[in-house]
Amino acid sequence: MYVTGGVAALLFLVTLLLFPQVSAGDALIYRIEWIPQLGLNLTLRMDGLAWLFCVLITLIGLLVVLYARYYMSPRDPVARFYALLLAFMGAMLGLVLSGNIIQLAVFWELTSLVSFLLIGYWYHRGDARDGARMALIVTGMGGLALFVAMLLIGHIVGSYELDAVLASGSTLVDSPLYPVTLILFLLAAFTKSAQFPFQFWLPNAMTAPTPVSAYLHSATMVKAGVFLLTRFWPVMSDSELWFAIVTYTGLATLIFGAAAALFQRDLKGLLAYSTISHLGLITTLLGMGTPLAAVAAIFHIANHATFKASLFMVVGIIDHETGTRDVRKLSGLWRFMPFTATFAIIASGAMAGVPLLNGFLSKEMFFTETAEFHPDIFVNYSLPIGATIAGMLSVAYSIKFVHGVFFGPPPTELDRVPHEPPALMRRPMELLVVVCLAVGIIPGITIGPFLAAAVHSVLGADTPYYSLSVWHGFNWPLLMSLLAMLGGVVIYVPYYRRFRDVDGLPFLTRFRGQRIFERLLLNATNKWARSFIELFGTQRLQPQIFIVVLLALLAGVAAGWARMGNLPLPESLDPVLGLVWLVGGISAIAAAQQAKFHRLAAMILMGGAGLATCITFAWLSAPDLALTQLLAEIATTVLILLGLRWLPKRLPVPEDLTLKMRLRRLRDVGLAVLVGLGAALLSYAVMTRSAPLGISEFFLENAYIQGGGTNVVNVMLVDFRGFDTMGEITVLGVVALTVFGLLRRFRPAVDSAERPEQQRLLDGSADGQRVADDFLRIPSLIMSWLFPVVILIAIYMLLRGHDLPGGGFIAGIIMSLAFILQYMAHGTRWVEERLRVLPVLWIGWGLGLAMLTGLGAMALGAPFLTSAFAYAEIPLLGKIPLATALLFDLGVFALVVGATVLMLIALAHQSIRRPKPAGSAKPREREGLAKWN
Repeated sequence: MYVTGGVAALLFLVTLLLFPQVSAGDALIYRIEWIPQLGLNLTLRMDGLAWLFCVLITLIGLLVVLYARYYMSPRDPVARFYALLLAFMGAMLGLVLSGNIIQLAVFWELTSLVSFLLIGYWYHRGDARDGARMALIVTGMGGLALFVAMLLIGHIVGSYELDAVLASGSTLVDSPLYPVTLILFLLAAFTKSAQFPFQFWLPNAMTAPTPVSAYLHSATMVKAGVFLLTRFWPVMSDSELWFAIVTYTGLATLIFGAAAALFQRDLKGLLAYSTISHLGLITTLLGMGTPLAAVAAIFHIANHATFKASLFMVVGIIDHETGTRDVRKLSGLWRFMPFTATFAIIASGAMAGVPLLNGFLSKEMFFTETAEFHPDIFVNYSLPIGATIAGMLSVAYSIKFVHGVFFGPPPTELDRVPHEPPALMRRPMELLVVVCLAVGIIPGITIGPFLAAAVHSVLGADTPYYSLSVWHGFNWPLLMSLLAMLGGVVIYVPYYRRFRDVDGLPFLTRFRGQRIFERLLLNATNKWARSFIELFGTQRLQPQIFIVVLLALLAGVAAGWARMGNLPLPESLDPVLGLVWLVGGISAIAAAQQAKFHRLAAMILMGGAGLATCITFAWLSAPDLALTQLLAEIATTVLILLGLRWLPKRLPVPEDLTLKMRLRRLRDVGLAVLVGLGAALLSYAVMTRSAPLGISEFFLENAYIQGGGTNVVNVMLVDFRGFDTMGEITVLGVVALTVFGLLRRFRPAVDSAERPEQQRLLDGSADGQRVADDFLRIPSLIMSWLFPVVILIAIYMLLRGHDLPGGGFIAGIIMSLAFILQYMAHGTRWVEERLRVLPVLWIGWGLGLAMLTGLGAMALGAPFLTSAFAYAEIPLLGKIPLATALLFDLGVFALVVGATVLMLIALAHQSIRRPKPAGSAKPREREGLAKWN
């Protein structure tokens, strides 16, 4: 709590201190070059709109942290709650501060992911899991649409920088790609801000703890959609398509949400649908396309955040003190909670648009914009009528919230006597309600400068004159407000009992979005998945591999056949290389034949096929590939040797299945031959293509000039394609840790009597150990002598990799084999008593060193992972070329060592495990794993 609250408070203070610079009209920009060639940079951009959202996110986040201190139960994992809340705050801040539109899309998806974890915080509840899954699927689909839209916007404008996009004028609207871009863009905004018909996920998200709901509905998550619409309003709103879709989607959401809120029994459900309605109001304003409507939308975003957060906190207090949120069980709480009731009434009045409260001002501006004359008669009547009806409904559900909870007879169905919450639990709610009052009474002083900065950042020179005065005289907007308040009373009073008892809109029960979502998406998807599994699934792996290989064959043959007419005739094949291929092919066929008799023989023969591949790489002038393939063959051989013991025994095949198995083997051999020929055809077509080399020529010409190395392959891996290598080593580390985690839980039930004789010699008895020592003395001595030699070879390969065949990956495998040799020679106990390998630390240090190399370049003002090289004058050695890529390669080396050793030794521990004594609670090998890890 203290860390999360401290971070939120610090961010809030920093945001406040930046206001003088933001209010001057300048956007504060901090840019870190990431991949400038692709226009991808980490850009933080704060203008007036971003500043306003940062204030809402940090201030309400700070208040939610304090509120959650008293709301959350000590039995809840509160540390995880605060960590997720802080991550949610960071994701939302990253979204509103993004100065690069691709970066904005990334943070957009992060908000969906973290909200999924927060909504499903009580994951032991089925409704929490369902609500979190629904929110993730709906908003995640919108996130994918947003990513594509941002790619299209960048393509149209020619830049992914937000400043360039906002300065593009009518470029987007005039583009032929505008309709497609707009649909994808609005799909993202509508799904995130729960606009019709995607509104159904938000009420189901009420399974989250109330502090999360207060934060999600007021300053984060759902506000991301309207923020997106506001941010891109200057360059995307000047079209009839925008007006038609955005305005009437918002109006439909406004009316539907208000009507649904009136028929909710759960107080959080009522507030959830009211949030949907108010988001529809903001969307309607943004759809109108006029500057004054944009001003009203920005104003209502801030107003809604304050009164909605306070109302959710009120509901949390009621739930905390009474044990229920059901309006049928709640009444007369004024007698027990007078202070809470007073503040709740004020906040509800702000939500209803009562004068002298902040909600009244922005709703008046909304009515003013809808009442403006429009040449289209349908628009001219539909907007003011729809706005007035929605205003009536909002007054009605606000009255229901106040009357149904705080007035009437004392409650009789509660399990406890309600009372006021702790004072500090009320303080956040009270502060927000005071803000509602202050803005409603003296708006020019309290919010005027902040609203002006936000509006100017969106509208710029087109910012119109607008007034924040409380009284504008008798006009149509005032009449619409009075009609809305009177109509709300008329709607609620005669039917308040029905509104209390009915749950959900009666005429829409068969067409609920949740039901449609579950039937069309979840159930249909599950049904299709089950059908697919029934059609293609099997307990045996071979049929699935057959399908995959067959598809690969068809793809390879099709690609090669496309150039069949243009393929040059092959030159004469060198007889020595042909002999190598012949030996490799025979080894592969023999391995397939021996697999059904002797697995060890099959493994040795497969090694022969791999060795033929190594020779081929070396023959075709690819020494790095040859070295990598050779070392991978060695490591794989050791891995298979350790794993062969745990493969199931071969069962005798019944005679009636013998013919069927032979036919299947013939089929597999035929498929393998065809796949090989298809791959050969595809490879030959690629290598003999007449197209210019292009990128190959670039690497050959710039490997030394820009990378400082003559080994083009290594320079590509650690310099030109450093991002790819960073991702690959990260994946390798994750895989190694996953294998380690799986093997820790692997407990094969094998009795020592079933083990090979040489395995029982290692079980630890005196006689067995003496025999083993005599049997393995000479090989162990040789392996011990080889240990320093192999280490020197690894270091040599690492240091020479930038100019000659070698590099971090090759050196890492060699180094890991040096450790494996010691395990093979002396056993795990001897090695772990004398050598502390600690492979997990190797992984951590390797990944950290690779990351620090990139960060070091950024610290010097260059893009991430930018390399530099120079010649250093070293005594006795002369000029020595030094490149920062060597440090990155050293990180690759360390991670490969750690990952390989972690996997191989984990499997080795299982292979030499002792039989578990009867009644033992912890196997012996787990102690060994913990020791060397």
